[in-house]
Amino acid sequence: MQPPPSSVNEVNPDNPPWGVVTAILAWIASALLLIFMPVIVLIPYALLGRRGVVTGEGAQTLLNDQTAIFLLVLSTLPAHLLTLGLVWAVVTGFGKRPFWPTLGWSWSERVGFWKSIGITILVLLVGFLLTAVVKGEPTELDQIVASSTAARILIALLATLTAPLVEEMIYRGLLYSALQRATGMVWAVIIVSALFAGVHIYQYKNNLGVIAAITIFSLSLTLMRAYSGRLLPCYIMHLVFNGLQSIGIVLEPYLRRSSGGEQKAAIIVDAAQHLLQKLS
Repeated sequence: MQPPPSSVNEVNPDNPPWGVVTAILAWIASALLLIFMPVIVLIPYALLGRRGVVTGEGAQTLLNDQTAIFLLVLSTLPAHLLTLGLVWAVVTGFGKRPFWPTLGWSWSERVGFWKSIGITILVLLVGFLLTAVVKGEPTELDQIVASSTAARILIALLATLTAPLVEEMIYRGLLYSALQRATGMVWAVIIVSALFAGVHIYQYKNNLGVIAAITIFSLSLTLMRAYSGRLLPCYIMHLVFNGLQSIGIVLEPYLRRSSGGEQKAAIIVDAAQHLLQKLS
């Protein structure tokens, strides 16, 4: 959905109608939804005879049950939808203000579509090199991806379709806008980048390379928000970043079987370099 052209310039995204407290409460609510929604979704499954999923050996039991893993991933969808509703309520004041213009959902004179994509490819290449050089153990996400084809495809869909939208609206939309007005641009960039990277650290705690890549990506997104003064470039960056990785998640088993790990890595690097040449 595109914002109404006539209203884009009537609202300053860096002077939002909400404050820091409201933004932080919305962030906490979004995190709680991601924490407790899996429990809510898994309770019926546990009551149907899989009690160990919730009360047995904890996470290890969960990661050994394909159905439970699929439900765990699926629970992200209602959490994301509820978060979007919360963001809408905060941004519009329950329908009193325009949604897209207030968030800064437009391009700026400094940054357009192709520049956003080009920067994303560079960040993705840096992240790929970091994870290749700094070795780490398989993460819980790796185990979930490997659990079943259904879980792998669902993760790829959610990572592409809902995660970039929800996360950008919370972090670079609500949080950054309020913080930069209260603390200044530098502290807003530091705080928002740290918060975004921080919530992903536990997920990737076994792999320092992935943590470093996520941190660089988080900083890049927040710097883009500060530089452009708009949220849309950040969303496109996040969408492309997650989308390309989602393609890798879906194709990875087939690439591994057909060409081996080293050749797969070479294919990915060559494709990224070719795309960079076309963008430059």
